[in-house]
Amino acid sequence: MNNYSVLDLLTLLGAVGLFLYGMKVMSEGLQKVAGDRMRTILSAMTRNRFSGVATGVLITALIQSSSASTVMVVSFVNAGLMSLQQSMAVIMGANVGTTFTAWIIAIFGVKVNVGALAVPFIAVAVLLLFSKSSRSKSIGEFIIGFSFLFMGLGMISANVPELDANTLEFLADYSNHGFASVLLFIFVGLVITMIIQSSAATFAIVLVMSTKGWIGFDMACAAVLGSNIGTTITPVLASLSANQTAKKAALGHFLFNLFGT
Repeated sequence: MNNYSVLDLLTLLGAVGLFLYGMKVMSEGLQKVAGDRMRTILSAMTRNRFSGVATGVLITALIQSSSASTVMVVSFVNAGLMSLQQSMAVIMGANVGTTFTAWIIAIFGVKVNVGALAVPFIAVAVLLLFSKSSRSKSIGEFIIGFSFLFMGLGMISANVPELDANTLEFLADYSNHGFASVLLFIFVGLVITMIIQSSAATFAIVLVMSTKGWIGFDMACAAVLGSNIGTTITPVLASLSANQTAKKAALGHFLFNLFGT
């Protein structure tokens, strides 16, 4: 963190800008290409609360990122393809689905990097942009927005001040102060996740700290619960350029995680 320069900070701000621009392009592409067909598919998938939750669980388990799935939900709401009620069911499911990532980290120590597919996606999207079909062009715009969004997320993670388990070893001294320690570790989990934009990465750090015996099970749980609040910053960022309903969906995600914790 001592070597963090002004250029690194500007790169981080640029990454946030790329993320927001990707969100905007993705939503506009969705509006152009989706029409009634996409609305019908999403309505069928989220026809009731249970199917909506199941959809959120499935999508998040497949793409290994609750941030990615909730950002997509916000974009669907912004494009008028999903109601606020439907979006909340999917977001609640995403909170369950993201635990699959934690299990994969705990068992295998790996995580699928969706952002690595961004550049190949752009290669496909550019070809579609030169198509004569307006629908193909709109699909290309959507894919480019989708790619920029994940490139932005990846760059944000790569350009934040470096945080790892060794950096946080000093926290072991603050793990035996009762409820005050619980609140502290909730806050730590929240802040780390807001900085590195990944609750899964926070879980990995907490897992290392637990394995080395720096913190106990209770403090590890507190940090993980805090990361559930911190991860809501991604859809909140995505909703900044969205409409009021999308902003409500992002707020609903934040409140659900906050009160759940």
